Amino acid sequence: MSIIEVKVPQLSESVSEATLITWHKKVGDAVSEGENLIDVETDKVVLELPASKSGVLTKIVKADGAKVLSEELIALIDTSAIATTPAPAVEIAQHAAVSPSARKLAHELDVDATRLSGTGRHGLVTKEDVMQAMQQPMAVAESVPHVAIPQGNRPEQRVPMTRIRQRIAERLLQSQQNAAILTTFNEVNMQPIIDLRNRYKDAFEKKHGVKLGFSSFFVKAAVLALQKFPIVNSSVDGNDIIYHGYFDIGVAIGSERGLVVPILRDADKLSLADIEKQIVDFGARAKLGKLTMEELTGGTFSISNGGVFGSMLSTPIINPPQAAILGIHATKDRAVVENGQIVIRPINYLAVSYDHRIIDGREAVQFLSTIKEALEFPGRVLLEL
Repeated sequence: MSIIEVKVPQLSESVSEATLITWHKKVGDAVSEGENLIDVETDKVVLELPASKSGVLTKIVKADGAKVLSEELIALIDTSAIATTPAPAVEIAQHAAVSPSARKLAHELDVDATRLSGTGRHGLVTKEDVMQAMQQPMAVAESVPHVAIPQGNRPEQRVPMTRIRQRIAERLLQSQQNAAILTTFNEVNMQPIIDLRNRYKDAFEKKHGVKLGFSSFFVKAAVLALQKFPIVNSSVDGNDIIYHGYFDIGVAIGSERGLVVPILRDADKLSLADIEKQIVDFGARAKLGKLTMEELTGGTFSISNGGVFGSMLSTPIINPPQAAILGIHATKDRAVVENGQIVIRPINYLAVSYDHRIIDGREAVQFLSTIKEALEFPGRVLLEL
C-alpha cells in the first residue's frame, strides 16, 4: 500500500482560511494525476485541487462545506489500489471520450462536450478543448445564478453567502464606513472614439488577434489623468498618504460567483492590444473562478463599467484602500447643445467616487475633466499627451 496525503494548497498571507465546496470524487473512486478532486473557495477565488498522483481515493477527512487552513489534510489516496468504480460508469466515461475535468467545465459553461473535437490521446476531449470552444460565438451560455425557491403562497429560502460574497460585503461596508466618499459626474461625447474604432477595428483585430473595444481607451485615459493628478492614485494608511509611482488598474468584472476586480499591472506600459487581451482573459477566467489571488490583490485605482448591463448612471463604491474609482455607463444618443445648436451625440455619463479625506473636490473634478478630454480627443491618449 502506498498512501499519499491530499492537503489544502498554500494560501496567501491575506487569506486565513478556505471552504471546501464540492468533492468531485467519492471514496473508492479512481483518480488520475492532475484530475481535479475538489473546489476550494477563499474570499478571493475558487481554486481547483488536482491529484498529485493516480490511484484510488481511500478516505475523505474533510467533507463539503468544511472550513480549512493552509496545508491541512483533507483526504488520502492509495496509489497502489484498484478502483471500485462500477463497470457501467467506466464504459460510459469511455464512450463519452471526455476527460472528467473537461466534463465538469463543460457543465459549468453549458457546452455539449460530446460534440467537440478532442485533441487529447485517442481523441479525448480535454479541458483545453472546452476552453477553446468557449472562444467561439454562441458556444457558451451566459452564467446566471439559479436558486430553486420552494413552491407555496409566500415562499422563502435561506441560502448562506459564499465566502466571496461575504468578503464583498465586508469590503463594501469597510469602504462606506472608513472613507468620506463623494462622487462627481461629467459627460463625454464618445463619437471620436467610435469613429476611430470603426476605422481601425478590422486592421486592429487582424494584427493583434483581439477586438478593439472601448475598455482600453478608458484605461489609457484614466492612466493619463492619474499621471496628472497623483493624489488620485494614492491610498490612505492610518495618518499617512501613500503615493504610488506605478499604475495598477483594477477592472471590475461581474461573475456568477460575485464581483471580482483583477488588476492590470503597470497599465501605463501596456498597449491598447495588451489591455484588451488581458481584459478578455480576465472575463473568461472570472466566469470559471480561475483568477489567481495574485491577480486580485493590490491595485491603485479601479474602473467599473455598469454600462455593459445598461446602467445610465451610478455612484461606484471605492475599492479600499484605494482613494478613487471611475464609473462608466451605457453610451446613448442624446440631445446636446454645441455652438448654440441642438445636435445628437453618443453620450456616456462618467462618475468618479473619491475619498474626500485626501482628495479635494477641485482635484476630483479636474481629474474627471482630464479623462473626458482624453476620450473626446483620443489622439492625446495615443500620443500620451
